Amino acid sequence: MIGQDPTSLDRLHDLVVPPPTPWWPPAPGWLWLLSLLALAALVLAVRRFVRWQRNRYRREALAELRRIEKQLGSPENKGAALLDLSELLKRVAITAYGRTDVARLAGNDWFAYLDKCAGTAFNQGLGDAMARALYSGQAQSPGTVHGGPAVDCPALVAEARHWIRKHPAC
Repeated sequence: MIGQDPTSLDRLHDLVVPPPTPWWPPAPGWLWLLSLLALAALVLAVRRFVRWQRNRYRREALAELRRIEKQLGSPENKGAALLDLSELLKRVAITAYGRTDVARLAGNDWFAYLDKCAGTAFNQGLGDAMARALYSGQAQSPGTVHGGPAVDCPALVAEARHWIRKHPAC
């Protein structure tokens, strides 16, 4: 009767260990979490793409500004380049803020509007020198413009670049 004793060591067996929990398929809670994360990533990607598309005009304007900056380097193209720069700023402003708000602005009102939008310094002499060069019909060498002050082309391009990059989006 040795084998029938419930306290006998002969009756011991190894523990039966359950199989490890598989990684796939995950529990429903993990599926919900993954779905929410995928949805959030999709929403962020769409928002980023829309923002990138909205700022297309800025990228194109900066590319055109680089072309104008090269033209400003030669004295024979300076007048046309200043005119192109003026037109570029107006086109960018119309694209960003609409024709009704921007098209009527000229002179000091225009430069004050540019300064107000992005904190530039057009109304502190840069814009006036550019306007005098444009309306005098001669944008001469970097020294003078029809007896007036010099047109600081690098500063003008830097302010235009700053305004194109930093003005608030519409």
